Amino acid sequence: MPGERSVDVLVVGAGPVGLTAALELRRRGVDCRVIDKLVEPPRYAKAVGIQPRTLELWESSGVLRAALDAGIEMRGQIVLRNGEQVAKVDLEVPPDVPFAFQALPQYETERLLAEAVAGYGTRPQRGVELLSFTQDDEGVTAELSDGERVRARYLVGADGAHSAVRKGLGLGFEGGAFAEEYMLGDVEVDWSLPRGYSLRATRDDDILVAIPLPGDRRYRMSMLVPPDLATPASGEVAHGFEAGRRPELHHIQAVLDRLAPEPCTASALRWSSVFRISHRIVDAYGRGRAFVAGDAAHIHPPTGAQGMNTGIQDAVGLAWRLALAVEGVAAPGLLEAYDAERRPVGEEVVGRTVRAATSGGVQIDRDDPWTTIRREAQLLVGYRGSPAVSPTDPVLPVDAPQPGDRVPDARGLVRDVVRFPVRLFSELAGTDHTLLLYADTAGATAGFDKLAATAAELAHGRMRAVAVLAPGVEAPPLRTPVLHDGDREVRAHLRATDGEAFVVRPDGYLGHRGPAADVAGVGGYLARVFA
Repeated sequence: MPGERSVDVLVVGAGPVGLTAALELRRRGVDCRVIDKLVEPPRYAKAVGIQPRTLELWESSGVLRAALDAGIEMRGQIVLRNGEQVAKVDLEVPPDVPFAFQALPQYETERLLAEAVAGYGTRPQRGVELLSFTQDDEGVTAELSDGERVRARYLVGADGAHSAVRKGLGLGFEGGAFAEEYMLGDVEVDWSLPRGYSLRATRDDDILVAIPLPGDRRYRMSMLVPPDLATPASGEVAHGFEAGRRPELHHIQAVLDRLAPEPCTASALRWSSVFRISHRIVDAYGRGRAFVAGDAAHIHPPTGAQGMNTGIQDAVGLAWRLALAVEGVAAPGLLEAYDAERRPVGEEVVGRTVRAATSGGVQIDRDDPWTTIRREAQLLVGYRGSPAVSPTDPVLPVDAPQPGDRVPDARGLVRDVVRFPVRLFSELAGTDHTLLLYADTAGATAGFDKLAATAAELAHGRMRAVAVLAPGVEAPPLRTPVLHDGDREVRAHLRATDGEAFVVRPDGYLGHRGPAADVAGVGGYLARVFA
């Protein structure tokens, strides 16, 4: 009989969210264990859309190249109503955004994340289920289905819509369910739809949604279930794949015959399933030393490919806090701020996707398309007012990033030795906070080194500093690494002023901004994060 083992963090669930949590923890040297009740990883393309914000996070964590190799670009959507094309939406991103939208089957997402985690010596333990757990002031004791007892300092529930962690915490999961039942199928179709474009076709109450997948004219089809495949709802949360008959090619072909933009034939069925959709959100993202993320915390319609991407951001936002807590350098309340930041995001996503699902899909604002694109790309997610960021500054220009906002990228930076343009994101990548110091004049750099040393001390060494100077500014020699704002994008995108300090969190959000001479201001922010 297995005995009791100890670990810093036990992650329940080896899907994209659990693997992301594990990756972010292992990158920071945290002892982490991942379990999943499924014996084998699923081989279906459940979640497909990858948002630009997720690609930014993957760039920082080192899995971007693998993701780009495995996916294809999502270029837009064609909308048909009653057989007529009524819209063609091109998914262009604003010029300052480094990545476009991508289609990547969920099994590929899980593969590349699992390989990244394995690079740190951690592999999911499959066929093992969380049966129960208790917690005290020092940690969590978990009972597993293989008879083992695990003592963990923290517990992360990334175990889906039917989460054992959520149930064990007694969290509320209020919401409702859609009456409709759907079927999914992964097929090839011999039509002339442009590569990288999805299709949404409706006629009365009939609907077909086709999402492109890597391969030759390969798509994940979603449509209403025909009567001969309908199954009664079961379980307290009617969400996800249902037991029962699986759709066959002739079921999918019948829908194509009714709704496709041209005569076509479906073939090469890889997998299929019947599924239902609910919309729910927890009343708290954690209690004590146990937390939930992803579908364990929020479920909603797949409209706009928001769910998995939101869960990945949950995991990133939780993991960097847990790493500081495990190290013993987290400020009181830092872990509680996870709920304060992420639950409002989950509530907004649930509400927006329900509205989109009941109103014909995502609607692009023709007068302000960039705002819609940024919102769907999850680039507008922010944490203003969070206890883990400094207060907003009412004096800043309206378009200036405030504490709690995502820090935008900037290109064209120049650095000694490097003979190609450098991006700001490459300087922010890593596992720690970054102190970004900006100067238009040489005189403004006078206190940069002292502030960098003070900030590093207050952050227990979890702080990297970098100075960005306007083109042509030659400062006295600094111990702080120096780059020049060759294309002036740092100044423009951040609305930076001479002698200003920015503290960027490990998740890419602005923790603080203010005069570099205001050491107390920087210290006040760091006291919100570090013990």
